[in-house]
Amino acid sequence: MSGPAYDRSQLKAGILHVGVGNFHRAHMQVYLDRLFGKGRDQDFAILGAGVRPSDAQMRERLLAQDCLTTVVELDPTGLNARVIGSMIDFVPVAPEAVIAAMADPAIRIVSTTVTEGGYYVDAKTNGFAADHPDIQADAANPEAPKTVFGMVLAALRRRRDAGVPPFTFLSCDNLPENGHVAKRTVVGLARLQDPAFADWVEANVVFPNSMVDCITPATSDRERKMVADRFGLIDAVPVACEPFRQWVIEDHFPLGRPAWEEVGAEFVENVAQYELMKLRILNGGHAAIAYPGALLGHHFVHDAMADRRISSWLDALTRREIQPTLSPIPGVSYDAYRELIADRFSNPEVGDTIPRLCLDGSNRQPKFILPTAQQALSEGKPFEGLALEVALWCRYCAGTDEAGNEIPPNDDNWEDLRARALKAKDDPGAFLSNPLVFGELGQDARFAGAFAETLRSLWTRGVEATLADYVGG
Repeated sequence: MSGPAYDRSQLKAGILHVGVGNFHRAHMQVYLDRLFGKGRDQDFAILGAGVRPSDAQMRERLLAQDCLTTVVELDPTGLNARVIGSMIDFVPVAPEAVIAAMADPAIRIVSTTVTEGGYYVDAKTNGFAADHPDIQADAANPEAPKTVFGMVLAALRRRRDAGVPPFTFLSCDNLPENGHVAKRTVVGLARLQDPAFADWVEANVVFPNSMVDCITPATSDRERKMVADRFGLIDAVPVACEPFRQWVIEDHFPLGRPAWEEVGAEFVENVAQYELMKLRILNGGHAAIAYPGALLGHHFVHDAMADRRISSWLDALTRREIQPTLSPIPGVSYDAYRELIADRFSNPEVGDTIPRLCLDGSNRQPKFILPTAQQALSEGKPFEGLALEVALWCRYCAGTDEAGNEIPPNDDNWEDLRARALKAKDDPGAFLSNPLVFGELGQDARFAGAFAETLRSLWTRGVEATLADYVGG
């Protein structure tokens, strides 16, 4: 076990981060902790911030331990813990406090982890959801915003009026082109408030894309007990994560940035291909094992990966249908990356769960699976396994596993999904006709045919036989 290798009293805030959850503390905070330990860039410490009631609880717990966090890396060859100190304060969870902190000239980067679904993306158009009630409220009351994007705009307005250059907005959320999505949301909201100000934001604020990766399960009593028993530390909110992390970032930071490349981050001109690799192979892989894992009764991800029915299916789907949709990246082997992902999923120390991977399918499938299927169809490449993955999701949404156990609701649209999935047993098109999820893909006769065939097989022959057909075929 180790602690901060630097004098925390010398740290000064340069980054404000909204969404101080487990992933942020296992990822950005670890990179900064390592950098500060080298004596570098200690004016880029983190101020935590939040906008939800749960953020207030996190703030209370972290302030009680001086914003220190125990990060346990779950290496199967031996666990190790590090107390990290790269966050120095957590501003009150109140709009004015957050806006004032963002407006401080010392803050040169505002970063976010507000989840994939927190960017107000219209599911039908994949554009900005300007009619969302939260957005409409912030458009009507720009000085009293409720969303993080409204707070960002209020702070940028104050900085502009005071002659302070705008901060860089760095999304660390796990969605395609996260910087572009963040810019579209911020500028879209600004345009509803003041078109001239929106033009200024669009011309002056930078939103680099980034690809983030570190499997980080939720904290439970298991992790708190492990930290106490194994390392003798009392931490109300410890973080346990895998011993792997990756961060690829576009190098566009007008007001400067930490030298993250000295501690393992990669800076590139265009992150899109790295991001697509991760979204399709890792996140798509999670989706691929989630639903057969649940239907076959697995709780832990590593147990699902130890089941050859599932690990063979994942390998075949990735090799045959996912990798062929990816353009080459110089110096990167997709085969090696696929094997690395399988090893990471198989780590028993992580304790990641199948129920976590199954969460929020109506939001995750359109990001991690359906675009791959659409590209495969448009390029005349194999897509049948991707249709099977969607059929597995549909079978899962019917609400019972293969042993007849009830599957609890785990999606904001669960009732609609379940009704469609049950109807799809006799009418497969009932599931694909959901425009919020499938858009035009649901109308593609080739995809619909493959989906219908595999869904019938799942209901009549079961998961094991259906997966075996695909793997053997």
